[in-house]
Amino acid sequence: MKINQLQIEIDGIDKEILRDLMEDARKPILQIANKIGISGAAIHQRLRKLEDAGVIAGSKFIIDYKVLGYKTMAFIGVYLDKASSNSDAVRELKKIPEVLECHYTTGNWSILVKIICKDNEHLMQLLNKKIQPIDGVSRTETFISLEQQIERQIQI
Repeated sequence: MKINQLQIEIDGIDKEILRDLMEDARKPILQIANKIGISGAAIHQRLRKLEDAGVIAGSKFIIDYKVLGYKTMAFIGVYLDKASSNSDAVRELKKIPEVLECHYTTGNWSILVKIICKDNEHLMQLLNKKIQPIDGVSRTETFISLEQQIERQIQI
């Protein structure tokens, strides 16, 4: 596995630890250690090695946004008037809490944004009042997600 041009070797035990933690980041280390057949201290050492190498970038809780009333997910292709507007536009997009992801892309759009909204009216308000008025944004193209059918991390 290549990380930042540095090669790190991960063995079967590392992979098993990663698989367990990707499934449930709150799984107790001792439970993983017992399953694999090594000590908890060895698991901690391996995790520290993987963190130091950048393989593990952190852990997080996953919030079910639908339970909080956010029912509309959309992807917005943002056309910029010029490429140099990118950093300013991204700085403004970061200020919008509903923006979950922002990607600098090839193709027709300069930026692809993933956004979560309470409903279509909320989405329209964000587009009209927060996203389209950003300096450098010439227009947007919006795609509403009807259903997320796959969500996963890379398999190890």
